[in-house]
Amino acid sequence: MVTQDDNVPWGAMRTAVFFHAHPDDEALLTAGTMAMLAAEGHRVVLVVATAGERGLADLPHGEELAKARTGELHRSAAALGCARVVLLGYGDSGLAIDGGVAGDRPDDAFIDADLEEAAQRLAAILKEETADLLTIYDPAGGYGHPDHVQVYRVGGRAAEIAGTPIVLEATVNRDLLLKGVRLAARFYPALDVRSFERAYSPGEAITHRVNVRRYAGAKRASMAAHASQATGGDGDRTLGAMLKIPSFAYRFVFGTEWYVRRGLPRGVRLRHPFDNP
Repeated sequence: MVTQDDNVPWGAMRTAVFFHAHPDDEALLTAGTMAMLAAEGHRVVLVVATAGERGLADLPHGEELAKARTGELHRSAAALGCARVVLLGYGDSGLAIDGGVAGDRPDDAFIDADLEEAAQRLAAILKEETADLLTIYDPAGGYGHPDHVQVYRVGGRAAEIAGTPIVLEATVNRDLLLKGVRLAARFYPALDVRSFERAYSPGEAITHRVNVRRYAGAKRASMAAHASQATGGDGDRTLGAMLKIPSFAYRFVFGTEWYVRRGLPRGVRLRHPFDNP
């Protein structure tokens, strides 16, 4: 049972629902925030649209990969202190190399789900949990995966239905990302810098910069739980490369998580998910 921490500066225990597309998305974008809120005594609920059965991995696509990734998801959630994990059970839509939707996607692909029906399912969870906060993705779905775009659409509508007061778009500071990518391109000329120029959100749009360095250990454990996503394919996997970063540098590289809250006054900069201007 999650208990209230007397030192929580943001009032009584609240409930935060983190909505993601696939297992491991939580580890990459919001794990530090989730661990922080859980440590502060808030209730953290993780909702995932698909089992990620079409993700790049050494295991065959389908039931075998879905089972493996579901187990990894629960191990990640445990490392972060989640009180509840919900899988909505939609099919993984997959990602075509050219940025479009892969043609052989399953009949139950999340991208093809009826928006209102999917939103009602998520809204039912938000109402049941009396959620104070919901995280989704930015309109571009971060790097453009169709399931991530659908998370933005479904999550936004679900919050409207349930009356969830705070909706944060989990993202990455594009300005900082581009600096890193351009530096990396000097050593890896084949790296397509242009593909990152519209990914995630520009720094000026970001409203929340959450310092999660104290929870770097939990975030790293969350990433490590998704072992199937550390290998697979012909090149280096992003998650596998991240886990090779030394601990002292990891805290610096992954010590901030970024969010956008629509409708706030221009120039607002907040440091905690429950902060208001």
